[in-house]
Amino acid sequence: MKELADPGPPTSSEPRGGSGEMFDAIAPRYDLLNRLLSLGIDQGWRRELVRRLELSPNARVLDHATGTADLALLIARGAPGIRVLGLDPSTEMLRIGRAKVAAAGLADRVELRRGDAERLDDVESKSFDAVSIAFGIRNVPDRGRALGEFARVIRPGGRVAILELSEPSGGLLAPLARWHVHCVVPWLGSLLSGAREYRYLQRSIAAFPPPGEFAGLMERSGLRVLHVQALTFGVCHLYVGTPCQ
Repeated sequence: MKELADPGPPTSSEPRGGSGEMFDAIAPRYDLLNRLLSLGIDQGWRRELVRRLELSPNARVLDHATGTADLALLIARGAPGIRVLGLDPSTEMLRIGRAKVAAAGLADRVELRRGDAERLDDVESKSFDAVSIAFGIRNVPDRGRALGEFARVIRPGGRVAILELSEPSGGLLAPLARWHVHCVVPWLGSLLSGAREYRYLQRSIAAFPPPGEFAGLMERSGLRVLHVQALTFGVCHLYVGTPCQ
């Protein structure tokens, strides 16, 4: 779950919050931390995203913020003809992801490259059947521009699916969920990874737009919103859209 919040203004030797360099520092333990910090639920969220993409057996998918390729691998395993291009700004995350792709025997169908969601200049318009991004849109400085790029590179009728953590606001278990996100996640992340970057998480969740506002940004960026789904008491939301005709 690629969410790291701002521990304060960056210094000249400190990477920007959410940057590729920041994720380079936590890459070796990233997968383990995701399983522990989400209590193992994050993979279920990703499976729901894949289901909502409604992919054809020969779909071509762009997975941005692919990280260590968890989502890219889930997508590729959906059918033997599916091909995935995964982009991420972190060199270390991609190195680990490529090792996982090779171990899974999927290097012929999953390609990982360094890339920036705001500038998909080397990606042709209408060249993908679907676009996905899990726990990465939070770290994009200009989210509207990135969403516009997603709308540009997808074919008519294709789907864009976005997973992002949320600030739980209602329900009996919302206070417990907020306590987990604000207290347990940063503490455990720092303890296990040895990286203070995980303190960033609690602030980035609070700073991310509420679901209705983010869905509005998708609409203004060229995506017609088809579905907004709260997951696990609102700890996470799944947004699904399609390019405006």
